[in-house]
Amino acid sequence: MADDTENKSLSIIVTKGTLDWAYPPFILATTAASMGLDATLFFTFYGLPLLKKNLDLKVTTLGNPAMEMPMAGGHMKMPNIVGMLPGMDSLATTMMKNLIRKKNVASIEDLREMAREAEVRLIACQMTMDLFEYKPEDMIDGIEYAGAATYIETATQCDVNLYI
Repeated sequence: MADDTENKSLSIIVTKGTLDWAYPPFILATTAASMGLDATLFFTFYGLPLLKKNLDLKVTTLGNPAMEMPMAGGHMKMPNIVGMLPGMDSLATTMMKNLIRKKNVASIEDLREMAREAEVRLIACQMTMDLFEYKPEDMIDGIEYAGAATYIETATQCDVNLYI
């Protein structure tokens, strides 16, 4: 039986840089790589900070009406109106980080390192680097710097393309 993953590939455009939005691209890319697929992550706009050496990721309840947190044996919904209160982002971030630790979920730093070890192609959008005045020394080692044309060239050859 032939290997179904031979020459298969995945690309993901990463546009969000909050703690909760950081997990899907890294999990999907490392899973794809572990299954033998070539995986590429293209970090642009607010997703680009996920490649910074020093991460300070946060969670916000605003605009996320589906956000529920396990509490006291149930699930507490975070109403959007509560997100307007001072300190709510810090509270939501602390709650999420505690839940991640409690459930032994890998950190974004660990997932990012796993992606590098699995040879996931990590591309920082050069235009976004310039726009937000990031320097290569702000970023982790082992990434590429390229523009949209490089991503499009990659994406047109991929079997699966996702936007996160």
